[in-house]
Amino acid sequence: MIPISISRVNQFDAARLDIEMSAMLKEQLVKVFSLVKPGMLFQYEPELDAFLEFLIWRFSIWVDKPTPGNALMDLRYRDERAMESRGKGRQSVWEFRRDGLEGMRLRKGRGIQVNYPSFVWILKWEFRTGLEGPGLTIAQKIWYCIATVGGQYTWARLQSFSAFRRWGDSEQRPLARRAWILIQRVEGLYKVASFGNLLVFLYTGRFRNLIERVLKARLVYGSPNMNRAVSFEYMNRQLVWNEFSEMLLLLLPLLNSSSVKKILSPFSKDKSSSSKVDDDTCPICQAIPAIPFLALPCQHRYCYYCLRTRCAAASSFRCPRCGEPVVAMQRHGGLASNTNPNQ
Repeated sequence: MIPISISRVNQFDAARLDIEMSAMLKEQLVKVFSLVKPGMLFQYEPELDAFLEFLIWRFSIWVDKPTPGNALMDLRYRDERAMESRGKGRQSVWEFRRDGLEGMRLRKGRGIQVNYPSFVWILKWEFRTGLEGPGLTIAQKIWYCIATVGGQYTWARLQSFSAFRRWGDSEQRPLARRAWILIQRVEGLYKVASFGNLLVFLYTGRFRNLIERVLKARLVYGSPNMNRAVSFEYMNRQLVWNEFSEMLLLLLPLLNSSSVKKILSPFSKDKSSSSKVDDDTCPICQAIPAIPFLALPCQHRYCYYCLRTRCAAASSFRCPRCGEPVVAMQRHGGLASNTNPNQ
């Protein structure tokens, strides 16, 4: 058996794409029941997930076709037990035959025939890539469905039922308490085994989860001549956007918002109709002040907490409307007070 190496990233990407495909189908199915009583579909969410997983299994693995994620990554399932039973084969075979005693016939593959006086040497070879092998058997397909669809549904329902019945409470009966502890231990053992399988998978590149390892269902490339060119355009766009957003986050605090508004104020429309509303609202939170205070010397109205926090944060705070520095604050109809919080 020829050793082959399957990209681990492609296998993980295929699993992620299958999850995304199931989520898209679920979203479309939920829209169909948008007019149903709210909360009713949530009660049957495990059944809905199991139904979608069964559909994907029925029209992909059961008919010897790859799942949507595997198809995008050019992967397929292969029965690794059948490959291991074949043992190690040779890529070329020499046959030594007596001239005239046996017929010189090449069986499978191609060959080169070399004639000598009394012997015939025949070199046969078969081009192999290591990707050959049969697909999953019917038993493997059925057990795969039971483990993925039935196992996930049973576990989800068991967890929701135990949480609803509060098996984990200390006031429950001893039997329910023991069942809850058993569920927690089984879940812990499964996570530990999954983590161990992940480490083995990262080292060998075979069987990305426990179900595939138990069933000996290995992912291999569907075509040996697949195009390995990867487009990084989406990654470039993402990197450019991240850098641009970080630059904006760096520059925005350095900009003086009051000066920018002062520059853009001549170009604003309907200034006369909105001037009265602007005078009655706080220029910081754009709400009508519950405790109105006036900024001195410009006499513009603010919320007490908005004006107090801005003056405490910046000693040279300027009024966003007129650009005048605020040196004191006065309650509407009261006495003036200093803006320095330490005084």
